[in-house]
Amino acid sequence: MTVRPRFAVAAGARPVAEAAAEVLRSGGNAADAAICGALVACVAEPALASLYGGGFLMAREPSGKVGLLDFFVETPRRKAAFGEVDLREVAADFGAARQVFHIGAGSVATPGVPRGLVEAHRRLGRTPFHELAEPAIRLAKQGATLSAFQAEVLAIIAPIVAASPAALAIFGDGTAPLKAGALYRNEALADVLESFALEGDRFLHEGEPAQALAGMAGTHLTALDLRRYEARWREPLEEARGDWRLYLNSPPSLGGALIALALRLMRAEDGPAETALALEATARARIETALNRDAIAGSARLLAPDLVNRYAAELNGRRAAVAGTTHLSVIDGAGMAAALTLSNGSGSGVIVPGTGIMPNNMLGEEDLVGAAIEEWEPGVRLASMMAPTIATRENGAVLVLGSGGSARIRSALAQTLAHLIDREMRLEDAVAAPRLHTERWPEADFEDRIGEEARVRLLRAFPEARGWAADSMFFGGVHAARREAKGAVEAAADHRRDGWAITD
Repeated sequence: MTVRPRFAVAAGARPVAEAAAEVLRSGGNAADAAICGALVACVAEPALASLYGGGFLMAREPSGKVGLLDFFVETPRRKAAFGEVDLREVAADFGAARQVFHIGAGSVATPGVPRGLVEAHRRLGRTPFHELAEPAIRLAKQGATLSAFQAEVLAIIAPIVAASPAALAIFGDGTAPLKAGALYRNEALADVLESFALEGDRFLHEGEPAQALAGMAGTHLTALDLRRYEARWREPLEEARGDWRLYLNSPPSLGGALIALALRLMRAEDGPAETALALEATARARIETALNRDAIAGSARLLAPDLVNRYAAELNGRRAAVAGTTHLSVIDGAGMAAALTLSNGSGSGVIVPGTGIMPNNMLGEEDLVGAAIEEWEPGVRLASMMAPTIATRENGAVLVLGSGGSARIRSALAQTLAHLIDREMRLEDAVAAPRLHTERWPEADFEDRIGEEARVRLLRAFPEARGWAADSMFFGGVHAARREAKGAVEAAADHRRDGWAITD
């Protein structure tokens, strides 16, 4: 007799997936597993996740109710004087592409991870929070062996790791970033996690770590920013496609609306050239609708039938011519699903004294605050490209997925969803399929294993498209889990970002 798997987990690192799976085996639900995995990610994925970062949780309860918890970062309530701000420019080298970041204490936005995880546990969890923190505490004390991928990430952001002696002492050997196989141990972080597990989110938002964060030289943050931060439940953005209903990250975030528009412009028979045209049109529509300036009104304009039809007609005419985020997806035996995406930006390059924590640099991310890096509006929740997603089918099937990848998140998820829903590909095949990304014509980046005919058509449509000889973390890291109508489950983790999948 064949026993069907009872749960599925897909994450960005093996220790994260294993910790989440152990929670499920011990009787915890998908929300418990996601919370535990998020805490472990702050240790096992040190360049991508941080207690002083931000994130989102999309959760589906066994009853079928779907909710979105927003614990992304906020801009501080006041701006420090320009001459007092610690803000520096560095560049991350992806090999075939470079991306500019701004770091320093002046790049740190008000974090939300502690409040978010505690609120998720209050609403959805059933395992005691201190038990969920134990694997992360143990790993931080004993040390996590750095995988080749995590070492590659640290190498890419080497200028950030080396930005301060304190950062280099934690994420490096004192002279260079840690290499693959090195033991990453962070006893100060273990102490913080222990106190967090016992005292709750007030410890990190009002206690000694919060005081140390607000007291850093050159920061905009104040104790009031940290104390008044709130995680918020919001209604997801819903989108129908075939017999599936998608639940996407809603405004003030940007990723969900952009994915919805991209899917409306994409067709099941599209090849790489047509997909690139749809993604480029989505990028232009983002500018036309002023989505970054007003996410709520902009999303309404973005998905208005007139705009969608206009861009679709334009594409029909053209067809004939032709950086730190991680994600965890969980489905448990009762049908609860959780998609949790965390980001620390690329990291600020500074360490909060006494904590072992490198906080986010979201005020230095041009994709979030714009090219005029110091012109952000005080006291607002920043928009984000992060897009944890849940989809349900009329027959009862459930799909949960998300991705890291900064500006590439929307293209990675739109393409994966199209593979799964339109082409009914296997989960592993959809995640592994070659990807492309574009922001503006005639430029595009693509993983060059699409076949000669498709390559010719893509280059005809995008003359300056660049083929990547090897798959790269640049194109995101989609981690997905699916539960079929009859209860069978599967998971697929992205090889581009060291993914690890477990079913049991």
